[in-house]
Amino acid sequence: MSPLYTGALQKELEYAGRQNREGGLIFADYDKVLQELRVAAAKLLDTPYHNLAFIKNTSEGVCMVANGYRFEKGDQVISYVHEYPANYYPWKLQERRGVDLLLLPDQNGIGKMYTSPKYKPHSWSMDDLEKLVTKRTRIIAISHVQFTSGFAVDLKQLGEFCRGHDIDLVVDAAQSLGALPIYPEEYNISAIISSGWKWLMGPIGTGLLYTSEKFRSKLGDTVVGAEMMTQGTDYLDHSWHPHHTAKRFEYSTSPISLAAALETCITDIPLKYKPENIRGELFRLQDLVVGLLDRDRFTPLLFSEKNRATILSVICNRKEDDPGEIVKALTKKWTASTPGKGEERGVVCTERGGYLRFAPHYYNTDEEIQYAVELLNSI
Repeated sequence: MSPLYTGALQKELEYAGRQNREGGLIFADYDKVLQELRVAAAKLLDTPYHNLAFIKNTSEGVCMVANGYRFEKGDQVISYVHEYPANYYPWKLQERRGVDLLLLPDQNGIGKMYTSPKYKPHSWSMDDLEKLVTKRTRIIAISHVQFTSGFAVDLKQLGEFCRGHDIDLVVDAAQSLGALPIYPEEYNISAIISSGWKWLMGPIGTGLLYTSEKFRSKLGDTVVGAEMMTQGTDYLDHSWHPHHTAKRFEYSTSPISLAAALETCITDIPLKYKPENIRGELFRLQDLVVGLLDRDRFTPLLFSEKNRATILSVICNRKEDDPGEIVKALTKKWTASTPGKGEERGVVCTERGGYLRFAPHYYNTDEEIQYAVELLNSI
């Protein structure tokens, strides 16, 4: 989770202030705010704006897709054994409808959920995917970037594979959108779901759902409300006329202060600097971390260039180095004071799957990276 971008904070406060002063009159700008967000997100993904919907989080989006997909008994969904829960439980739920959920084994060859720190989540392979695919495979549901190891799938390669087998590719982009390029039309992606408070630096409780027009035709409605109907504010017209665009998934009143803030994040950061350039800066900062690490104590998990991503996971080599305790030690110096005013700030990182997980963003400085790694090495 990133700090909230200052421009987004200002926009959020602006609209919250308007609601405070104007009450319901703020709804005069309701459609405009949501449309501006759709347009900005569409530019980021290089797709028409009618393919974008504003949602609250990744779980909500995946649930609408998984529960709405018109499965038949015996159909199959393929995912990865160490997926984040938001991209696991909604598909697991489909077993009630007779759908088989097949899980790609870990590249380490474990092939099951790890039960010991000795076995850390790593990656999955296209060879294993090919072995699992059958004529009943309908969806491959996968994270662009794995939240534990930082392994990134080559979306273009995977999309071409899905095209050749007539499979829908559903991507959890929570750990990549805004920092890595994602172009669904080019990559043959049917759906992209993402939260807005990670690499987009937006407010908690915001997210985006991309669906292609063809994919929407395969989805039934699972959550419904006035917002999804074309008759708009004619609330006594109960005829069934849902939007055919992705607006159909905006089923109820949206928090426009948060939508305006997320639009500001997208416009001011990835649209301004371009995901390709942000990715390059992230990798440069990660290289600084790798070069400064005490390699006797810490081993960075490194992937090939096409599988490299936003997260840098680090292995603790010594038995006495517990990742959870190191995280506490790195963050305990945190204060709310401004850097450079005599107070040290702690280093924000997490422990996931037995790794120390670092995620520097484009705004981090070389000096901050040096400070963080020196503190890590000294613990």
